[in-house]
Amino acid sequence: MAFPITRLRRLRRSESLRSLVRETRLTPESLVYPMFVCPGEGVRKEVRSMPGIFNLSVDEAVQEARQAHALGVPGIILFGLPETKDEVATGAWASDGIVQQAARAIKHEVPEVLLMGDVCLCEYMSHGHCGIVRAAPQSLGAAVAAPPAAATEYEIVNDATLELLARTSVSLARAGIDIIAPSDMMDGRVAAIRKALDQASFANTPILSYAAKFASGFYGPFREAADSAPQFGDRRSYQMDPANVREAMREIELDLEEGADMIMIKPALPYLDVIAAARERFDAPLAAYQVSGEYAMIEAAARNNWIDRDRVMMESLLSIRRAGASIILTYFAKDAARLLA
Repeated sequence: MAFPITRLRRLRRSESLRSLVRETRLTPESLVYPMFVCPGEGVRKEVRSMPGIFNLSVDEAVQEARQAHALGVPGIILFGLPETKDEVATGAWASDGIVQQAARAIKHEVPEVLLMGDVCLCEYMSHGHCGIVRAAPQSLGAAVAAPPAAATEYEIVNDATLELLARTSVSLARAGIDIIAPSDMMDGRVAAIRKALDQASFANTPILSYAAKFASGFYGPFREAADSAPQFGDRRSYQMDPANVREAMREIELDLEEGADMIMIKPALPYLDVIAAARERFDAPLAAYQVSGEYAMIEAAARNNWIDRDRVMMESLLSIRRAGASIILTYFAKDAARLLA
């Protein structure tokens, strides 16, 4: 039995027709490129688990930023690898911190680029956690002190951490960072950062909050790149349970109430339903982070000739955009921009 061609199939006959009726469009203007900055000069060290991604000294980061901007990628988010670490994350908020150095250099050479500063303390803490760590008190009122490296009973001190996050945000804004992006998942950090920025005369500096950051197994390659793996325990007590969507909506709502200008969901592909739910409920600009593990899986499969790298890369980014994210942080930003040109 012969079936007539439907009007849906008629519109799929050629690339020109498919493009004409395409519902979701991906453009370079929606992409943000993550970069890892480290001490030294002329350093371009490839991350073993992230082929094509490098730890870059400041001079190399400037060149990378210039290249990304020339390809039409408007935004870059910076992560730092400090020379030394301690228990109060000095490298995160010091005026001569590695991200502050990179921000000044990039803004001097490529002033048009939109710089985002990730605000978290894990890369700068000797223990690798995102906040100040103290030994868990054995009873109410018990004294607390910094734990040994092998501590098994510990707690993340929320309010004391807020002070460091606020200090880091102001330091980054002074260095030329355009958008402050807190990723630590401490309670109340958006309000603390907003207050600190306003008091330091950075009332016009927006906050892109990692509002729903899940305790994910997809962060492994990043922790190698940023040398930020916890030395003990894990981050499940402050990052979100992957099972919870309604909780994610509450987290987003709280961050918006505290003054976030934009919100982010991280990771992206395993949480497309969360992105879609957030887009349906909130009107704020919505970002999603295609994280290191998502990047590494595609690269590994492509290098084994199991998939068409460029096709899967673009399909994955399009799916994030289709779910509702208007901003996508991705290590594929430069390659995607080339294909979209």
